[in-house]
Amino acid sequence: RGRWTEMSESGTQLFARLEARRCLKDVEPRLFAGDGGPDRGEVVEVYGPEGTGKTELLYHLLCRCVLPETAGGLEVDVVFVDTLYSLDMFRLASVLDSDSAGSDDAVLRSCLSRLLVVRCSCSSQLLLTLHFLETTLSSRPRAALLLIDSISAFYWSDRSEGGASVAKQEEKLSRCSELLGRLLRDFRITIFATCHPIRRGSNGPQSSSEADRSHLCRAWQRLVTHRLVCSRQEAEHNPANGDEGSGEQRNWQVFTVHCSSWTGTKASRVSSFRVTDGGVEFIWTPRPPPAL
Repeated sequence: RGRWTEMSESGTQLFARLEARRCLKDVEPRLFAGDGGPDRGEVVEVYGPEGTGKTELLYHLLCRCVLPETAGGLEVDVVFVDTLYSLDMFRLASVLDSDSAGSDDAVLRSCLSRLLVVRCSCSSQLLLTLHFLETTLSSRPRAALLLIDSISAFYWSDRSEGGASVAKQEEKLSRCSELLGRLLRDFRITIFATCHPIRRGSNGPQSSSEADRSHLCRAWQRLVTHRLVCSRQEAEHNPANGDEGSGEQRNWQVFTVHCSSWTGTKASRVSSFRVTDGGVEFIWTPRPPPAL
């Protein structure tokens, strides 16, 4: 009887931990349409070629999550899986410092204490990492966001190891996707993962729709509930420091994000931002008038 009581208490504690994880629907209202951002247990794919602002967008979302509520953040723990070995901690600290309005070092250390960084150099390491995250998430009930940069990092190495068999080529990512699905189900976290376009043929240029279509395995595609397609616009010229008479000009690279959501009411939205020394800065764009 004592054993059954212990199991019941453990189940109650587990339920409390799952409910305690923060919902991230308000993580960035300027990106998502309709009812807001991703709910617990949902996946956002951040898609686009190199140089379209994907990593800076992840930094922005990461900072929004780890900042304290008194500074406008969500104050949750974040796990960052870096498969590209490109996470720049100096850049991240700079964005955090800007977003927290120059708070003292104690605030910055507190923010970074909510961040766990794991680096993987192959699909096998990624599989082991996802197994390890089950224990990590169990011990960190405030962990609400998993960032992966990038989920497509090992596409070509997996394809080479798989030989002529498509099933073998996709086996490791499919297993990773199954583990991610289990983490979503058991811990109700939210996942953001970047993904690069895959050129699988050389017979002429790809069409826009072809370039923007994910070529990753079906197991991954079934997990995705929101998609942010990033692109780069022509650089615009702005006066430096807001002084139009100085004659000094600085080029601002503008990035566009097309958001599509498949949960609840299907919706889409287009946003624009530029990257400054202090991080992502969204640009207000007027919405077209409704059709008569």
